[in-house]
Amino acid sequence: MNDKSMFPSRPNKASSAEQELVGELVRDWQYLFGQRGNWQNHWTEIAQRILPQDSWLFQNYSQLNSQGDKRNFELFDSTGLVALQRFAAILDSLLTPSDQYWHHLRASDEGLMKNREVTMWFDKANEILWKQRYAPTANFQAQNARIFMSLGAYGTGLMFIDDLAGNPGLRYKNSHLSECYIQENHQGVVDGVCRHFMLTARQAYDQFGDKCPENITSIINSFPERQFYFLHWVKPRKDRDPDRKDFKGMEFASYYISIEGMALVEEGGYRSFPYAVPRYFQATNETYGRSPAMDVLPAIKTLNEQKKNMLKQGHRVLDPVLLAHDDGVLDAFDLTPGALNFGGVSKDGRPLVHPLPTGNVQAGKEIMDDERALINDTFLVSLFQILTESPEMTATEVMERVREKGILLAPTIGRQNSEYLGPMIHRELDLLSKQGLLPPMPPLLKSAKGEYKIVYDSPIVRTQKSEWAAGAMRTIEQLMTVAQNTQNPALLDYINWDMAAPQMAAIYGTPNSWINTKEDIDKIRQQRSQQMQQQQQIQALPAAAGFMKAMPQKGGQGPAQ
Repeated sequence: MNDKSMFPSRPNKASSAEQELVGELVRDWQYLFGQRGNWQNHWTEIAQRILPQDSWLFQNYSQLNSQGDKRNFELFDSTGLVALQRFAAILDSLLTPSDQYWHHLRASDEGLMKNREVTMWFDKANEILWKQRYAPTANFQAQNARIFMSLGAYGTGLMFIDDLAGNPGLRYKNSHLSECYIQENHQGVVDGVCRHFMLTARQAYDQFGDKCPENITSIINSFPERQFYFLHWVKPRKDRDPDRKDFKGMEFASYYISIEGMALVEEGGYRSFPYAVPRYFQATNETYGRSPAMDVLPAIKTLNEQKKNMLKQGHRVLDPVLLAHDDGVLDAFDLTPGALNFGGVSKDGRPLVHPLPTGNVQAGKEIMDDERALINDTFLVSLFQILTESPEMTATEVMERVREKGILLAPTIGRQNSEYLGPMIHRELDLLSKQGLLPPMPPLLKSAKGEYKIVYDSPIVRTQKSEWAAGAMRTIEQLMTVAQNTQNPALLDYINWDMAAPQMAAIYGTPNSWINTKEDIDKIRQQRSQQMQQQQQIQALPAAAGFMKAMPQKGGQGPAQ
């Protein structure tokens, strides 16, 4: 296919209103396509150096069929590529670790959480959501990793969340940035996505049936693998009728358009926006995000050039260029191991052949190490090597380092909660509710219209809260020192241990199953109190016996004097 095939051909037969709608949507996409030329060049340059398998995706569309070609011509040093993979793993472990609950659901009205039915409903809903998200058929973990890779490389990711086809459940798909175009509303929230993609004639007919244009249906038998371009628009529905129960009453419209024949092949809708679109950092007046790779692209390019020079230099060191006097000795000079070269030295043993000086290889290595350190810093790699490289640190020093991490990562992580995880959870709950997989709401919550909030409990959130734990540790250490020096344990009464202990356990990530419930704690304290009373009674028995002996007996004269 050539470049022209991505643009509209003659229109298919349809109503004038439908043709007008298709024309409007195609023009909107063409405008977005033309507006991001600078981004395309930027993303291509990044992909060539840290994600070579993606480098062709952002180039012109005549190369879309060049499958299996070599794409790592610009890659000489793998530091950026490895740092990107570690960056994705770091974000995954900090934000969405699969081995622990990294969020909880609560009622927006905290007063409702005092009701046991409401509390149990949110716990159950959270459990169901977790089970569906991490089900093997959902494919969340693989697609989530690709989102974090896209954030590190390009600064923008797109996660599509939908029903599991044919069965109850969820399905996740990372839509590659190269084929997606985004729109923001007046508040800077992404509420429109246009995806430009290809299907073979057979795939198109399987999905859209007879609604495919004649140009496609006519070749299904003869050329079933020929590829055609399509658009999928998701945007707020302008003509929404809230009273309707079909897609016309849904908040977001869905349009599938065949570029071949300019035909609307499917129209539908979504009750909630099906995309979660995180951006790593967003510059003023820009829709797409900027990435760590963009920040260190000069360092990555410099390191690549340095690596090329170092390879040349290394070859010269291992296989040096030889310098010799023009006396004909090199005419038969043999460099094979064990060879004899007569005439290579003078009669007094002075070498007549010398290697060409190659410069200071160690200095080049140090310069490259500086660039590598900058790249690893930007991709957060060095930040998480501190603890493993300094195992001799005390508990207080560890807490201080963890606190520093939380401070450095707070802006980045906060944006992912608001643009990625929050919209994704909202979409998931909407789908599960529609499928009837959530338990019936208790009356009290239903009267509050089911309003909820998300409480994040990921490792990075606990890291950000480590300032509290670090402050508590410093305070307790100081109080204990003063209490020991002054022999005044009353100073420790300033600490509310019933509040501090469970919150510190939560900050450190202690499993809930290891923590006693309030009922268990009350029982332990009651038993301890009884044991102390019994001990006091036992200790008081000798004194009580002596006192009884000293007491005057009834009708007697009392103890002898």
